[in-house]
Amino acid sequence: MDLTQHSFIQIFFIVLWIMMPAYLSNTFAVITGGKYPIDQGKLHNDGNRILGDGKTWSGLIGGTIGGTMIGYLQINHGEIIIEALANTNNYDFWGEKSLLIIFLLAFGALLGDMTASFFKRRSKLNRGDKSPILDMFDFIGMALFLTLIFDYDWLKSWILDGYVPLFTLLIATPVLHRGVNIIGYKIGIKNEPW
Repeated sequence: MDLTQHSFIQIFFIVLWIMMPAYLSNTFAVITGGKYPIDQGKLHNDGNRILGDGKTWSGLIGGTIGGTMIGYLQINHGEIIIEALANTNNYDFWGEKSLLIIFLLAFGALLGDMTASFFKRRSKLNRGDKSPILDMFDFIGMALFLTLIFDYDWLKSWILDGYVPLFTLLIATPVLHRGVNIIGYKIGIKNEPW
């Protein structure tokens, strides 16, 4: 797909639509998380927890399922939106590996978040401590990396085609991330607003 034939606004919303499973998987992980820490309380050789209590099997599974379900709904009920934004149909938009792509976006976001937690523990940061760059881009980076490995052509056609999609991710991700976290904090499902 040649994104140069789309306006900046169209590309902005195309990127948001694509990243929805990744963006929302973290929200589902917060809602479903809290049980069965992935690191089982074990310490790394530096004396700190490997991941911490915030990374649980219930959150990983619930977040992945939730994000994948969002993507499934997009694939099966988003035809009008895709036609309006991208001037194409759902099949051409998501490609032959649509279910794999939405799974990779959802799971990759959570794997990125876990990877960030690992590095935060190595830096002696506690759960909830700020690490602005890492906290805002960890989940997007891993989601895109996994998609790159398993379906480079699809990722290239929608995200790596020019600077506007990547620029959109760099601008939209921190704004959306912060906004969702503030809402989660206000309604009591997050302990901190970042």
